[in-house]
Amino acid sequence: MKWLNKLERKYGRFGIPNLMQFIVLGNALVYLLINLDPSRQLIYTLGLHPVLVLRGQLWRLVTFIFIPPTLSILWVFFALYFYYMVGTGLEQEWGKFKFNVYYLMGMLGTILASFLTGSFATGLYLNLSLFLAFAQIYPEFQIHLFMVIPVKVKYLAWLNWGIIAYTLLFGMMGTKVLALVPVVNYLIFFGNDIIKDLNRRKQVQQNRKRFFSEVRKANQNR
Repeated sequence: MKWLNKLERKYGRFGIPNLMQFIVLGNALVYLLINLDPSRQLIYTLGLHPVLVLRGQLWRLVTFIFIPPTLSILWVFFALYFYYMVGTGLEQEWGKFKFNVYYLMGMLGTILASFLTGSFATGLYLNLSLFLAFAQIYPEFQIHLFMVIPVKVKYLAWLNWGIIAYTLLFGMMGTKVLALVPVVNYLIFFGNDIIKDLNRRKQVQQNRKRFFSEVRKANQNR
């Protein structure tokens, strides 16, 4: 992506290294604080709520990314470890600046979707966009579900694409718009590669048809 390369040459020095490490640590801290309060009010204090942002609670524009994906003590460890693995994998592949931009675009997309619909939002769909990018780059990477069942991330990505499609078809309007965030973020970064791959496959099929057509003609002329 030429525009991203230009940005990196100009602003690359401002990239934050190990960004996902800070985000995961923030999630872990918030998880501990939430469990110290039986009312769990902290979730609503940190979550992205457009009306309250407009009333001056500007911290919500950032703090929503620190709300943990689950409150289960069993699953939060695995979820945060998985997010850390995905984020660091993307940073190693792209470099810190490109990963920062991808994450920032997901944040901005979530904020825009939340304000357009007035919906309360967390980092759920933002984190989903990270996973879709990871699965695109490392489709054969294998993880163990429940620490037992081996599965490649490309299959989990297909499952998540199915969930997104279901949400877009049957979800509430606010949820539908939020579900578009990972789709748009993904297409901005991978859309051009997908088009090139489709064109390449089309060309291969055309070449194959042409080859077999010439073989048939040659056999008929014998």
